[in-house]
Amino acid sequence: MKKQGTGNSKAVSVYRTRMIGSGLLFFLIAFGMVGPFLVSGDPGRQNLSAILSTPGKEYLLGTDHLGRDMLLRLTAAIRVSVAIALITTATASLIGVSLGILAATRGGLAERCTSLLADTFLALPGLLLVLLLVAIAPGSFWPLYLGIAMILWVEQFRMTRALVQPLATSPAVQATRLLGFGPWYVFRRHFWPELQANVLTLSAFGAATAILSVAALGFISVGIRPPTPELGQMMIELLPYYQEAPLIFLQPILILFLLVLSLNLIAGGKIR
Repeated sequence: MKKQGTGNSKAVSVYRTRMIGSGLLFFLIAFGMVGPFLVSGDPGRQNLSAILSTPGKEYLLGTDHLGRDMLLRLTAAIRVSVAIALITTATASLIGVSLGILAATRGGLAERCTSLLADTFLALPGLLLVLLLVAIAPGSFWPLYLGIAMILWVEQFRMTRALVQPLATSPAVQATRLLGFGPWYVFRRHFWPELQANVLTLSAFGAATAILSVAALGFISVGIRPPTPELGQMMIELLPYYQEAPLIFLQPILILFLLVLSLNLIAGGKIR
C-alpha cells in the first residue's frame, strides 16, 4: 500500500507539473497571437524620437534602440520560435518513429543502415551541423529547419527501435499479422500505445532544443535575419544598452526562459 501511495503521489506530481507547463505555454502562445490585436502596427517600424522608451501608455512594453515597439516585436518573435519548434519537431518525430519501426520490424540490413545513419548524425555536434547548413544559405528558413530536424530525429529513432523490437516478436503482434491485419493496424493497435507517452515527451524536449538553437544562432547573427524579429537576435541587439534600459534588455531573455521552461515542464517524467 505504501508503494502504491508513493506511485500515485508521483503520478499526481507529474500531472500537475505538466498542467503548469501547458498553462504557461498556452499563455505565451496566446500572448503571441493576441498581442498584435492589442497594439496595431509594424514590428519593424522605427521611431527614432522614442528610442529605449520605458513601458507606458503609448508603448506598453517600451521600445528598443531603434524605437521599435517591444510588444509587437516580442509577439512576432514568439510566433516565429513556436512555429519553427512545431515544424521541426513534427518532422523529426515522423522520420525518427518511421525509421525506428522499420529497423525494429525488418532487422538485418535495414536495421544496420538506419542505425549507422543515426550514429553518423549523433557523432556530429548538433549546433555545428546547423551552422554548416545555414552557412550555405544565410538567413534562409529551409537550412535552419532542415538542420534542427536532423538533430532531433535521432533520439526519436533510438527510443522507437528499443521499444518496438520486443513488441514486434510478441505473440500478440504475431497473431495480429497471421489474422491478416496490415502494418497500419499493427502500429495503431500495438506500437503506438507503447510509444505515445515517450514520443510526446521527447517532442517537448525537442521543441525546447529547437527554440534554444534558433535563439543561439540569432545571438551570433547567423540565424533568422532582420527585419524578422527573433529572440536571440533581439538579445544581441539590446546587449549594448543593458545599463541604460535593463528592463527592455531582459524582456526577450524572460520570454525565451519561459518558453523553454514550459516545454520542459510539459515533458514531465522520465523516458522509459
